[in-house]
Amino acid sequence: MSLALIALVVFAGLFVGWNIGANDSANCIGPSIGAGLIRYRSGILLVAICAFAGAILQGEGVVETVGTGIVTEPLSYGAVFVALLTGAFFVAIATFKKIPVSTSQAVVGAVSGIGLAAGLHVDFSKLVIIVQCWVFCPILSGLLAWFILRVTRMVLARVQAQRLAKRVLSALVLFSGCYSAYFLGANHLGSAIGPIVPLGIMNITILSILGAAAISIGALTFGRGVAETVGKSITRLDLQSAFAAQISAAFGIHLFTIFGIPVSTSQAIVGAVMGVGLAHGIRTVSKRKIGEIVVGWVATPLISGATAFGIYWIILKVTA
Repeated sequence: MSLALIALVVFAGLFVGWNIGANDSANCIGPSIGAGLIRYRSGILLVAICAFAGAILQGEGVVETVGTGIVTEPLSYGAVFVALLTGAFFVAIATFKKIPVSTSQAVVGAVSGIGLAAGLHVDFSKLVIIVQCWVFCPILSGLLAWFILRVTRMVLARVQAQRLAKRVLSALVLFSGCYSAYFLGANHLGSAIGPIVPLGIMNITILSILGAAAISIGALTFGRGVAETVGKSITRLDLQSAFAAQISAAFGIHLFTIFGIPVSTSQAIVGAVMGVGLAHGIRTVSKRKIGEIVVGWVATPLISGATAFGIYWIILKVTA
């Protein structure tokens, strides 16, 4: 296989990684920014470091699921390139529009579409499980955030040393952001390099380092717009709310990462922020912004999958 084609496939994977960092880093630090705890530059640097560590240390499970768990037969170089580039393209558009969408959904949809176009075996039972997790994840994080916020309020109301309590809470908010960023890298590395690994074109450790670096660079270079959407446009956040949202979303991502399921950090944090908003009162939640985000969630895998299917079907017909 030519070096040019190998380079294109690796570039497509790194482009996906860059988009993950650009769009999903906001899910880790957006609430902290919205609460006024940390400046964007400082927060995004923490995200980049923690996401890199998570991808390297705990990214293998989801890599395997995306690489061989959906389409169980080997994909060609061209198929992998089209799948990754299609998924990344739609996430890039969403990032430009400041809409938090799921890179995992885009890549899973694209890989499924490619598999169908190529006539390969697509494990629909695995897809059903993944989609069910996509639905369950924001519900879980939302309910957990609502509960944690209520408990946090009760505890703080009984604390006499309010200044000390605020310092502890601020530290917990930063910890929860780092925790979330760590599992952003762990869960989303599979979206960037999962389809490439079965090709055997590069040592998996080197490929993981490159993918992790791409996620970190995406966070550092183009994540501000989505961070503002997550941190400020859905509901008003204080320190208690930011902590409840970030720790709940991080727990949800952690849980599904253990089972090797690629889930959406966007769905997790938006569900958590909605849970926090409901704890404040339904009127504090921007229904219009939530509607836009949900439409993006539904449209992303469907459009990505249909587009990848169409492009690869045409390629197969032309080259037959």
